Amino acid sequence: MPRTTTQPTGPATDTAAPRHPLASLPWEELVTSALLGTDRRPPTAPGGPAPADGPGALLDAAALHTVRRRAGLRPAVPGARPAPAPHDPRPPLPEAARQRLAQLLADRSAPNAAGRRGASPDLTELIPQWLATANRQGFRAPVALLPPLLDAARARTDLRPQALAFAGPRGLWLAALNPEWKFALRGSAGGALVPDTGDPEAVRRLWEEGLFAERIALLDTVRAQDPAAALALLTTTWSTERAEDRLMFLDSLRTGLGAADEEFLEQALSDRSRNVRATAAELLSALPSSAFAGRMADRAASCVSPDRTGTGASVAVEAPHECDAGMQRDGVVPVPPTGRGERSWWLGQLVEATPLGVWRERFGGRPAEEIVALPVADGWAGELHAAWARAAVRQRDPRWARALLGSPSAPPADSPGPASIAERSKLLAVLSQAERADWVAAFISAHGLSEAFQLLGVCTVPWTGPLGRAVVDALDIARDGGSYPWSFSGVMGLAERCLDPAEADRLEVLTTTPDEQEGASPGAGGYWSEAFQRLISTLRLRAAMEAELTA
Repeated sequence: MPRTTTQPTGPATDTAAPRHPLASLPWEELVTSALLGTDRRPPTAPGGPAPADGPGALLDAAALHTVRRRAGLRPAVPGARPAPAPHDPRPPLPEAARQRLAQLLADRSAPNAAGRRGASPDLTELIPQWLATANRQGFRAPVALLPPLLDAARARTDLRPQALAFAGPRGLWLAALNPEWKFALRGSAGGALVPDTGDPEAVRRLWEEGLFAERIALLDTVRAQDPAAALALLTTTWSTERAEDRLMFLDSLRTGLGAADEEFLEQALSDRSRNVRATAAELLSALPSSAFAGRMADRAASCVSPDRTGTGASVAVEAPHECDAGMQRDGVVPVPPTGRGERSWWLGQLVEATPLGVWRERFGGRPAEEIVALPVADGWAGELHAAWARAAVRQRDPRWARALLGSPSAPPADSPGPASIAERSKLLAVLSQAERADWVAAFISAHGLSEAFQLLGVCTVPWTGPLGRAVVDALDIARDGGSYPWSFSGVMGLAERCLDPAEADRLEVLTTTPDEQEGASPGAGGYWSEAFQRLISTLRLRAAMEAELTA
């Protein structure tokens, strides 16, 4: 039956609930009383007496205001629904691999235990390798794991290219709905959905209206298929692009770089952005037949020449005395960094941008090995060799890289090229994978691990047998010598990620705790044993991960 109510018969003032004495007090006044304390600032209505129970009156008034606010809240206007997530045609992960990824991402957010790492693998450091393998196999990311995957990529920039490629178009779609993931829309093109490049209208529309990551992915795709078409696409909007975007777009021209790009790059030498000008100069220097390379070669040849005044062959150097407008227009930076002389700074830039083939002709047909071995007059050897090394890296010339590296068994100070390990690692990256691994293995065998960390970083994973054995042998020698294990923690961490998992069984003998020798670091043996146990556990876990993704 319907519910009935009795209407009041008397005046409204006889039946209405009494008004709370603090009902008219603004919310801000209540907050102030709560912060200062009701003793110092009692909640009092304008013109009214202070309540006898200040705290109780304050809480009653706050409850009244809260109910009033909630009751008076107006419904928000609903926004437009987002478009459905795009389809990802890649196959799903195997169940075991999906569970492994969930474990890796969950471990990323776990608090790190203080003190010793113990013998357990560091799962966080295995995420990049897992993602690389999953991308090679062409799997798509599980929908439920996209949020933690994007969170991981937000926290670690080194994960972003592989993580966004794995997240795919659905990852970009989701990132557009959360401001905390906006890096995915500009920071990488790995997961961008590229339209059919055979549809000119779709290509034009995406290039003019797409997100930055989508445009980069589009330009890279078109460039790989048709370099001339990509260049034509870029020129349609070049003058209206932001400086940082122009720099990224220009970098895409490295793929398929050829003579057809020269005119565009020459125009980019006059760009408003110094970084764009520098990148254009770098790309032009990789075109030996370009007018830019010819101009730089003429300048460098006037500074570096064979010295025929003595009895033996040597190199004479006369550094530039000024940085004229033509040099600056070709990307030579006139002001040197702090601590560098102007003339040496200009000389280095000229030699770095000169095609290396010029020097063979300049020095009578001598090969690179003989040219870098020639004595250099007036103490210019270090500057000249460093510039040649940068040119070898820029031009990807393995002959010059090999010549400047010299023998791996020779001390770095006695090598023809730069002694800096960082510069030598760049030269190594120019060589083939097998050659750089053999060179680093020989270097470690001759000099140990103290300077090998950066060199190991350019070697392909997993390390080849000779390189892996050289690293393990050097670690074993350090252990037997009683060295601090913490001094080799960086190399041990690399070994966990880069050593061939097939080596795990062979390393079992190293998990025993050696007898403590006189003069050895106290307790070092136990730490070494623990470190090798962790290494073996990590290698076996990597093997399991690989099997789950390739099953």
